[in-house]
Amino acid sequence: MRRSLVALVLVSASLAGACGVLPGGSGGRHTVTVWLMKDSASQDFLHRFTEDFERTHGDLRLDIRIQEWTGIGPKVQKALSAGSGECPDVIEVGNTQVAQYVEGGRLTNLTLESMRDWGMKDWLPGLAEPGLDNSAQYGIPWYAANRVVIYRKDLFDKAGIDSPPRTRAQWLADTEKLNSGGDQGIYLAGQDWYTLSGFIWDEGGDLAQQTDNIWKGTLDTPAALRGMDFYRRLQALGRGPAGADEEHPPQAGVFAAGKVAQIVAVPGLAQAIVQKNPALKGQLGFFPVPGRTAARSGAVFTGGSDLVVPRDTDDRDAAVAVVAALTGAKWDTELARTMNYVPNKTTLAAAVSGEEGVAAMAAGAAHGRATPSTPQWAAVEADNPIKQYMTKVLGGGDPATEARRASRRITQELSPNVG
Repeated sequence: MRRSLVALVLVSASLAGACGVLPGGSGGRHTVTVWLMKDSASQDFLHRFTEDFERTHGDLRLDIRIQEWTGIGPKVQKALSAGSGECPDVIEVGNTQVAQYVEGGRLTNLTLESMRDWGMKDWLPGLAEPGLDNSAQYGIPWYAANRVVIYRKDLFDKAGIDSPPRTRAQWLADTEKLNSGGDQGIYLAGQDWYTLSGFIWDEGGDLAQQTDNIWKGTLDTPAALRGMDFYRRLQALGRGPAGADEEHPPQAGVFAAGKVAQIVAVPGLAQAIVQKNPALKGQLGFFPVPGRTAARSGAVFTGGSDLVVPRDTDDRDAAVAVVAALTGAKWDTELARTMNYVPNKTTLAAAVSGEEGVAAMAAGAAHGRATPSTPQWAAVEADNPIKQYMTKVLGGGDPATEARRASRRITQELSPNVG
């Protein structure tokens, strides 16, 4: 997943340092080595999980090793190439990273367990789909986080808006009301391509599509152009910079400074906003990104993590037992409550219904998506043509022309031998 999304979801306790070990029970049992990422779970959660797992699996001991996100890609690649007995048995990976690790047959196919035992039909699509390769399930959904709308309740009251909008048309109308008297109806940076992606998906479009094993950029389709048009209309109801993304400047600071009615962000950002401006305590609310109709909320980019089992694990059954426990209803909902995440299944959303921000996040995650599932997508993001396309359109450029140009660049990165 993109760590800019999850880094703002505040953790409840500090974890052990990079590559630190959370020891399990006594010796004399088979050890299962698990790599989990820093800030994905609290130390207390991991201790409770370890104690419960070892009690119910008397022949197994857990060796949980905490990893840093920085530099994790090459480290995982090296581990997957190390061979039997030298690689971990279970690894947490970002949901959009599964594609780069599955190449070369280095992960264990968990399709049977997913269908027979783990209820894969209820998994969040934004976690499940990136873990799928050629109809085989390699990445098992663990937790999710995604964007919602954070809004100022006092400014909504001032504008006479008594409930959050549920459709995109109403969202535009309400935002236009809010965009007056020196207040920005919404602060939406011009290059927030994650938010744009949701609008494109809502219209039935995509960033890129694969046909006959060839990936091509598809920003120039009618559906994708409709998504960009909605983004343009919404972004105009504030003073977000056309040539920058949501981190330049950080939108938490812009929102905290006042005069902004809404932003699109993960709920955890609200805590940073209140820290910067304590006067906003109790004034912030959350609602899912509205969809085209009131029947369902809008599509959103879903970040989060999957669990994978390396092909060269020396005990497949033990590794599968760990994955089953961590992603099962008991511990998955416990993690969601502890860390303010979205559980891995739509059927578990009620577990976080008591938290307004997380409940809004869960509603969006039910219709969440991820970036195209190809190892080459990282090359697209390295010099992101989607951002440049957005800036050109917001600056008055012809959408169709700019979309074709951006789509060609995406195709060149994903399928360099095409054309």
